[in-house]
Amino acid sequence: MAKMETRVIDAYVYRKTPKGIKYLILKRAKTKIYEHLWQGVAGKIEKGEEAWETAIRELKEETNLKPVTMFIADHISSFYEKHRDRINFVPVFGIEVDSDDISLSSEHCEFKWVEFEIALSHLVWNGQKKGINVINDMIISNDDRMKWSGINLSDTVF
Repeated sequence: MAKMETRVIDAYVYRKTPKGIKYLILKRAKTKIYEHLWQGVAGKIEKGEEAWETAIRELKEETNLKPVTMFIADHISSFYEKHRDRINFVPVFGIEVDSDDISLSSEHCEFKWVEFEIALSHLVWNGQKKGINVINDMIISNDDRMKWSGINLSDTVF
């Protein structure tokens, strides 16, 4: 029977602009698995780390951005890895930033700030599409899910 694990996170980074919400999408470098795949911020949970802490660390490592607000999506992505016979559960986060000044890590070769529909069209995996859909729905509806699932950043060191 396949093992079930939570070992990676997905985060969809956005900023509010006079022209509406813009999402950050990152293109993986050709030196990485899934080269040239567009994605949000993503990464592996390190030993002793909570999933939300991973999202903040990966945001810093991959973009050098700092979160203004952060919430847990009303969605968990999942995928199966044949070579490890495991099902991965992927917590999804929404992260608001107030800057568009990106410093890309070597994991990515390109980035774009785009409208929701464009971000959605660049994402490949169904889990990514569902994740950003849920994030976008939560943002535009401004419902209580964002408040109930908000991450308190006041005690977090960046």
